[in-house]
Amino acid sequence: MTQLALVIDLNVCVGCHACVTSCKEWNTSGWAGPMVDHNPYDADPNGTFFNRVQTFEVGEYPATETVHFPKSCLHCEDPPCVPVCPTGASYKREDNGVVLVDYDKCIGCKYCSWSCPYGVRELDEQEKVMKKCTLCIDRITDKSKPESERKPACVLACPTSARLFGDVHDPDSEVSLAIREEGGYQLMPEWGTNPANHYLPRRKTRIKIHEDELQRVDNPLHEEEREETVSVGASIDDVAF
Repeated sequence: MTQLALVIDLNVCVGCHACVTSCKEWNTSGWAGPMVDHNPYDADPNGTFFNRVQTFEVGEYPATETVHFPKSCLHCEDPPCVPVCPTGASYKREDNGVVLVDYDKCIGCKYCSWSCPYGVRELDEQEKVMKKCTLCIDRITDKSKPESERKPACVLACPTSARLFGDVHDPDSEVSLAIREEGGYQLMPEWGTNPANHYLPRRKTRIKIHEDELQRVDNPLHEEEREETVSVGASIDDVAF
């Protein structure tokens, strides 16, 4: 059986959010369209994003690195969101493995979001239905488009080609080759959901930082120290700013 999925290369993702904006542009229905969360700084923020990019730092100062981690529905091969749905709105397509929500059946009970270990389902407060990444099912199944355009909007928009799309069950596909050759891994496999989306791991990097580069010479906190140095007889040419 075909299993369509994304493979995301964490080595080349630069956190530009092109995938987020292109996703919003293509999926304009309800609150999936606006580029903001609602009440983002309140106790109960809410919004509808099919794809988010989480950015964080790893390591200890000064040898830190910034990691950009895109995350959307992983289109699990054994999706826990499907059996808990009381109306059958959540389902997995047999022909391509994409997990979808039938908005006509969804009652917004949030059972699917509670069962999802990845937190990728969000309630559309405007339409009162649960929404998530569809892998742009309307694009990838549109036979009127050339094959080169039958890909998710986020894949086509990525400027660094960090996002690959294809059939992970086809051993000769681009995504399967990337997973095998570059050590692609699933997110939180211990949950037993067998997510179809994979990530390519970041390579180890070494950052060379010299001791004299850790302190800014123009640090205003050291202004007083520089003034004392000048006052004891040193000329202005003797002081490094």
